[in-house]
Amino acid sequence: MAVRKIKDDVFSVGANHWDRRLFDEIIPLPDGTSYNAYLIFGSKKTALIDTVDPATENQLFTNLKEFKDLKIDYVISNHAEQDHSGTIPKILELFPEAKVITNKKCKELLMDLLHVAEDKFIEVQDNETLSLGGKTFQFIFTPWVHWPETMSTYLIEDKILFSCDFFGSHLATSELFVNDKARVYEAAKRYYAEIMMPFRSFIKGNIQKIEKLEIEIVAPSHGPIHKEPSFIIDAYKDWISDSVKNAVLIPYVSMHGSTKIAVNYLVDKLIEKNINVIPFNITTGDIGELAINAVDAATIIIATPTVLVGPHPLAAFATIFLNAIKPKTKFVGIIASYAWGGVTADWIKSHLQNLKGEFLEPVLIKGLPKDTDISTFDAFVDKVVEKHRALAIL
Repeated sequence: MAVRKIKDDVFSVGANHWDRRLFDEIIPLPDGTSYNAYLIFGSKKTALIDTVDPATENQLFTNLKEFKDLKIDYVISNHAEQDHSGTIPKILELFPEAKVITNKKCKELLMDLLHVAEDKFIEVQDNETLSLGGKTFQFIFTPWVHWPETMSTYLIEDKILFSCDFFGSHLATSELFVNDKARVYEAAKRYYAEIMMPFRSFIKGNIQKIEKLEIEIVAPSHGPIHKEPSFIIDAYKDWISDSVKNAVLIPYVSMHGSTKIAVNYLVDKLIEKNINVIPFNITTGDIGELAINAVDAATIIIATPTVLVGPHPLAAFATIFLNAIKPKTKFVGIIASYAWGGVTADWIKSHLQNLKGEFLEPVLIKGLPKDTDISTFDAFVDKVVEKHRALAIL
């Protein structure tokens, strides 16, 4: 990623990681990602906001060399996770007079994660300001988006919110600003679903905090920069709201066809009832797509064969994953096929306790579905229809 000017004396100097395909060893990155870092010049001081993942540090160093006789006085760390902070130690080696500006919690984490010496820090408080000379920062604490220490940095004169992971998207692109809204929306929704969704209640409060500011640009730490802040802020408001859509998400595994027969029947019947259905084959699907579709589906139905006495291991993984990301789904269903017995439905229900939706009566299938099972499937579909109508979404 080359050096690009955002506003006078405000530059993007971060890095694209074009071919990264997995984050935290679990999150797929179909479009790669970027690590955005920003260099701001005041009349007296210069600040670097965040750094990059060490895997792309050479891009950052190459960009900084573009500025003749560069001196960095402050490194502002909005978030201690290594994809943003990992290059701080080398920056401090290159610019030994620089101080790391951050909050107390982030300081503690950086000392633990990167062994940054305590005397290299300047701690700031919520809403505290720092002047570079004609460029004034206001530090806005925005915890739990998605770590406890996260903060945003607001550049008052230029009305730019450097929001870190907040409002970000895993998207490597040569475009500095959002151009293809549809593409960015999907990438941002995936990012929210995989990373931010468990913290919906905290995000509501943080949005209220940043909306008190006059924001012309949102510059996140991943993905392109937003020149239309309402685009991403309004999207977040929708995702964190309690409203759901007339959709049924069915993550499923089928070993010998029994579960697939049940899923196919349910899909067809739900479509007949004018409900949007998203069948998701866990064995071949992108777990990020599962997360995206879980954001606002009114109903989630997990369908799995029984392996030994519990769910198929991949269905168990999907269950644990959904429990971790905490979608706002209103109704939860379970379809379990079995040969001689087991506790599959009980296991799934016990591992979905973070979901606050109503659990529907499980559908249990012994062996290959029979004609007598059809009435059970139909009753289950009718129950889903009834629930969606009660929410006035159907």
